[in-house]
Amino acid sequence: MELTAILLGAAFGFCLERGGMASAPKLAGQFTGTDFTVLRIMFTAIVTAMLGLFWLDRFGLVDLSRMYVPDTHLPAQAIGGVIFGLGFATAGLCPGTSCVAAATGRLDGLAVMVGLVLGVFTFHAGFAVAQPLYDAASLGPTTLPATLGLPYGVVVCLVVLLALAAFGVARVFERRP
Repeated sequence: MELTAILLGAAFGFCLERGGMASAPKLAGQFTGTDFTVLRIMFTAIVTAMLGLFWLDRFGLVDLSRMYVPDTHLPAQAIGGVIFGLGFATAGLCPGTSCVAAATGRLDGLAVMVGLVLGVFTFHAGFAVAQPLYDAASLGPTTLPATLGLPYGVVVCLVVLLALAAFGVARVFERRP
């Protein structure tokens, strides 16, 4: 199982690099509305994983009910999302793309990875201060189908339709003068 994870991670990293995701200016295009490659690559990865798991479950090869779903801690995750977004917008790289950039020899990717590691250690050292916020609103394991009260297959279909719509809208924005 570990070898499979390593191979899948390496394949995903390869695809990110081939898609140009090791380039901070290309990633910054997402924020300026001029290049939506990030949206297309990430939505494609999400839809591929979602469809793969859906059909593997339907064919009895994977039991989704046995998959681990981490607890949702809304306030802490909202703050973490803001911090992540600010870091992404500032550096032009996210954790995955910074690894890809560093692996291709880019110093900006290495700098972001150093910052990530320092952030992890800083958060760990100060977790006692953050723990009340972390525990404040634990919603337990939360999934989109459960939250929406819809069957998993319907949610899969809706996410695929959302991705296709996002691809169409992105194309319109990229073509604008």
